[in-house]
Amino acid sequence: MKKLAIAGVGAWGRNLLRNFHSMAGDNLALACDGDPKRLEYIQQQYPGLETTGDYNSIIKRDDIEAVIIGTPPAAHFEMAMAAIKAGKDVFVEKPLVLSVTEGEQLIEEADKRNLILMVGHVMVYHPATLYLKEKIDSGELGKVYYLCASRVNLGKVRNIENALWSFAPHDISIILFLLQKQPVLVTSTGSSYLQRGIEDVVFTVLHFDDGTMAHIHVSWLDPRKDRKLVIVGSEKMAEFDDSQAAEKIRVYDKSVNTRQDYETYGEYLAIRTGDIVIPQIRSAEPLAEECRHFLDCIETRTRPRSDGSEGLRVLKVLDAAQKSLEQNGTPVKM
Repeated sequence: MKKLAIAGVGAWGRNLLRNFHSMAGDNLALACDGDPKRLEYIQQQYPGLETTGDYNSIIKRDDIEAVIIGTPPAAHFEMAMAAIKAGKDVFVEKPLVLSVTEGEQLIEEADKRNLILMVGHVMVYHPATLYLKEKIDSGELGKVYYLCASRVNLGKVRNIENALWSFAPHDISIILFLLQKQPVLVTSTGSSYLQRGIEDVVFTVLHFDDGTMAHIHVSWLDPRKDRKLVIVGSEKMAEFDDSQAAEKIRVYDKSVNTRQDYETYGEYLAIRTGDIVIPQIRSAEPLAEECRHFLDCIETRTRPRSDGSEGLRVLKVLDAAQKSLEQNGTPVKM
């Protein structure tokens, strides 16, 4: 197995460290962070794991062949580019970067050097997401009319990014993965209630060229935690509730059909109601699945499910949503 290093061991970076350490063991050679207190904590939790506050020490080490970047997004481009130019495979937490141009540059550099670039879109590794993908691809749900996603909670309030950039990458990545297409129009509105200029609540709508629509509600100013996705198809409907410990998926055998032999408008639209199926979903930590996928990809030289190009597609939607947000909901063409 190739030797790895991780940069950024804050709140989320520690989860990455935990998973990669459990899978790679001593092959996770180095942990880097600019906060000495974090490094002290890591040394206590992982005796024997080398730590450093200097990212350049990772770049200069020839024995380290892959770098995991779990820092705040503003640092992603510079750190990922330095690792790629040093000939190292890169896993970078979502979002890939903060500008489309930077994302394109990273992908071009990685492709030129035949290196793996993977983005931490953890929800596309969730067993429930994969189940929904099978149902859509098989045609069981029929034509997908619309999707409605909700990712809300009371806290954690961020001060360096708004709710759109903090939460929406998860739902955008799921929607694009399920539909395998890009929206043609994006609208987004929101408000800053707690901090000037940082939207705590955002409503985003994606429009696709075949008429499919997706609505995304994100907020850290809500009375209850909610992680839900509803998919309405022409044949069946599905609900993915990730806040539930069990029974995360429900498939509703419901639809509205039109009748040719009718006398009233009510008869023209016939509502069909069938069974509700609660499938058994394989129990697995999505982050562990994601980390294992990266390790497999760098060993087999296989393009990741959430590669740089996928990260760029999500980034383009985020960019359009942000532009619409800044223009008070003006539709932005993709």
